[in-house]
Amino acid sequence: MRLLTPLIALLFFLCSLTAAAQTLTTDVLIVGGGASGTTAGIQSARMGVKTLIIEETQWLGGMLTSAGVSAIDGNHNLPAGLWGEFRQKLYEYYGGPKAVETGWVSNTLFEPATGNKILQELARNPNLSIWYNTTWKEVKRSDGHWKLTVISNGKKKTIQAKILIDATELGDVMAAAGAPYRIGMDSRSDTGEEFAPEKANNIIQDMTYVVTLKDYGKGADKTIAKPAGYNANDFKGSCDVSDPAAFGSADNNCYQMMQYGRLPNDKYMINWPKFGNDIYLNIIEKSPAERAVALKEAKLHTLRFLYYLQTELGYKQLGIADEYPTKDKLPMIPYHRESRRVKGLVTLTLNHVAKPYDQKEALYRTGIAVGDYTIDHHHLKNPSAPKIDFVKIKVPSYNVPLGSLIPESTEGLIVAEKSISVSNIVNGATRLQPVVLTIGQAAGALAATAIKDNVQPAQVHIRHVQQALLNSKGYLMPFIDVKPEDKDFQAIQRIGTTGILKGTGLAYKWANQTWFYPDREISEHELVTGLKTYYPELNQVQASGQPLTLNFLAEQISLINKQVQLDKIISETGSSLRGDSALNRRQTAVLLDRYLNPFSLKVNFTGAIIR
Repeated sequence: MRLLTPLIALLFFLCSLTAAAQTLTTDVLIVGGGASGTTAGIQSARMGVKTLIIEETQWLGGMLTSAGVSAIDGNHNLPAGLWGEFRQKLYEYYGGPKAVETGWVSNTLFEPATGNKILQELARNPNLSIWYNTTWKEVKRSDGHWKLTVISNGKKKTIQAKILIDATELGDVMAAAGAPYRIGMDSRSDTGEEFAPEKANNIIQDMTYVVTLKDYGKGADKTIAKPAGYNANDFKGSCDVSDPAAFGSADNNCYQMMQYGRLPNDKYMINWPKFGNDIYLNIIEKSPAERAVALKEAKLHTLRFLYYLQTELGYKQLGIADEYPTKDKLPMIPYHRESRRVKGLVTLTLNHVAKPYDQKEALYRTGIAVGDYTIDHHHLKNPSAPKIDFVKIKVPSYNVPLGSLIPESTEGLIVAEKSISVSNIVNGATRLQPVVLTIGQAAGALAATAIKDNVQPAQVHIRHVQQALLNSKGYLMPFIDVKPEDKDFQAIQRIGTTGILKGTGLAYKWANQTWFYPDREISEHELVTGLKTYYPELNQVQASGQPLTLNFLAEQISLINKQVQLDKIISETGSSLRGDSALNRRQTAVLLDRYLNPFSLKVNFTGAIIR
């Protein structure tokens, strides 16, 4: 017994060493290397924070690549941050903007494998590690840290992190971590949205298992074997290419339908909603095994549509491309349009999107990502879905508030991808690829800021996160007419988030807009009305509707900051302006940013100013 005791102690010590060796510690852990997980990791690493992404496939990009949805919807005129970088890399690879305008659904189309390679290139950073072929099994929080059990290339490992980002396709990690969430349509009474149904339900959008095809040339016959359950009648009407956002009769053009998702190098993205390969499956709350069984039907449905294209429409020369590292040559994952939606510190509703400046909550002040796509829902394959013509809900472009990424009651957790805190209706716009890419970048900036400041995500200085995004050429406000390369971009963005100078939003086709109008004159009244929301010192000031002059602006600034007088402004700016010079909105924003810096005043997650 005396000999066994030291032996047992030694074995226990060796086992402890082995367990420790299998535990990796990082500052930020991102589960999911999809669209948002990838940009979150890149941003966090670029801010100097040790970051790890775990991804179940061999690729980065999620819906952009692994799901085959390689046609960017929206934000063509809002090339924010990493979305803009990714697009520029595509331009360089293919030979310019025109080379990726191959299909009419988008201004930017690309081959999924190419998208993956570019994202992996962008992700090269000494602060960023990526574990591919890795699935998570268990998540728990203890002693102020997250611990995640994973299986990586067949080996069980434990990861410990200060901040955890859920960038999964369906919000699986936040659910397992105990964060409250919603699934399906909200009730009108809960969100105050007039277009919402009277009663909540669990109906989500149709999903799609995309297939990427290749044109093998005239005379080729790539017709697949007739899939089980095939019925040509299921796809009659698929050549309807009429615009659902417009009014008019059906426009049937089979050739035009096929050009919808045409990719470079004679490839085609088949992701067609009208009597195409959309399918209704709600697998959110199912186990991985149950999901795998359900997704077989989604794949089969897509193969049936392919068989229809080849046999009924005569496209037999189009066959499945050798695009993905899968046995069946189909994408690694399906395209989920909707997932769980976390209950966040704030919830972005249609009312905030439609009239951001008129709401009690000034959520626009906390913006960290922007979108311009219309509210687009897919419900054609579910007859039980309420008949709501979502695409005809008219809204301007919008921004996403930072508080929608932070659960209301779970510390150390940030939520990205399509699981942020938005209403079901708004999810129809925030789910689009460039918005999700920039949401991910914001999640990375939020995580890195929290680490650097040694605070919880819910305690960060919102302006610090926003400034980090501005430094990365990210948009906070969706001003279409002031681009990141503009010398005054940051100043105009900062003043825009205060609401002192407001943008003008409008609904426009499939790319909504918000204009800053930098060259327009501004009136004394417009300036003072905006300043009063920040500076009570001006409450007694009366302003006329006449054009704003430098004299009048300097007077208001000096009432707030007595150190700043007209002579100081003229001498320091070195401008040719005189006291009686009329100012435009650009000049006013730049001077306000420099001499008052209202952006430095703290705001909370509802946009209220913290005095």
